[in-house]
Amino acid sequence: MDAKQSVFSGRMWMVLKFVSAFCVALLISGCDGSNSSPVGISSPVGISTEWNEEGYKIHRLTDNAGTDESPSWSPDGRSIAFASSRGGENRDIYVMDSSGDNLRRLTNHTSQDAVPSWSPDGRSIAFASRRDGNNEIYVIDVDGGNVRRLTNHSAWDWSPSWSPDGRSIAFFSNRDDNEDIYVMDASGDNLRNLTNHIGDNNDPSWSPDGRFIAFASDRDGNDEIYVMDADGSNVRRLTNHTSQDGDPSWSPDGRSIAFFSLRDDSPEIAGINPEIYVMDADGSNVRRLTNHNAWDYVPSWSPDSRFIAFASKRDDNRDVYVIEVFGRSNRGRRP
Repeated sequence: MDAKQSVFSGRMWMVLKFVSAFCVALLISGCDGSNSSPVGISSPVGISTEWNEEGYKIHRLTDNAGTDESPSWSPDGRSIAFASSRGGENRDIYVMDSSGDNLRRLTNHTSQDAVPSWSPDGRSIAFASRRDGNNEIYVIDVDGGNVRRLTNHSAWDWSPSWSPDGRSIAFFSNRDDNEDIYVMDASGDNLRNLTNHIGDNNDPSWSPDGRFIAFASDRDGNDEIYVMDADGSNVRRLTNHTSQDGDPSWSPDGRSIAFFSLRDDSPEIAGINPEIYVMDADGSNVRRLTNHNAWDYVPSWSPDSRFIAFASKRDDNRDVYVIEVFGRSNRGRRP
């Protein structure tokens, strides 16, 4: 069992080593400037609402004694898929309305199902599962039927991400003795290694036009956000910080990339305090969205680029929250 298979599906391994070890034991995603809500969200009230110190409105969608994490928006904005251990000690894939209502369980297996990713046509959800002995990439219909395995390898495969046209799925794997970004057809055929680098490369996220893939890598000695052409060429670094940056998520309008970072670590909590940040797609204009003394991580954009769902441990267990990034509630500003 690889010690790097963490629930963060991001590059926290160096600083959050103990978190990764724990999670391995459990487990080895267009803003148009308007003030209209995304499709399906009349008011993302959820369970509770708060304003943070950065001036953004945050809605808590789940409140569960287990772990809720890895949210993924449906392409119509009406639903959010996520992984949860609420049904027992293992994680399954659940779906809820984007308001936090109407919870339904999608998978029900004795093994671990995690990191869901919604297909662009809204019909399927890709996820990683250990149900056949090690982590592989699977796809399930949104009604919970027709589960099929796409990868079959003795190494582990993690963090699927659909291309905007729905024809391909990117993921990362340690099948070549280090973490690399791979892409395959949505059928599981035609596998190719895009990064092929001795560093660890993970957590791919496609640009909305399908031309680029953002990812995290420690190839220059520290965890940073990179972008490459969709064929793996022309790699360039977007962030350059002494702390860890990881888990990029490209906004559907193409303007921004959200990610987590440890760059504002708090000494009171031993320096372990990931927050959600956003930057322009070229790496400029980095700004922090969350400011809390608990973990905020795995950001996922709403289809209109106005909201970001994320997981947080701010109430001593991991739940799903939504931050209003742009709109009337935060005075109409774009971060």
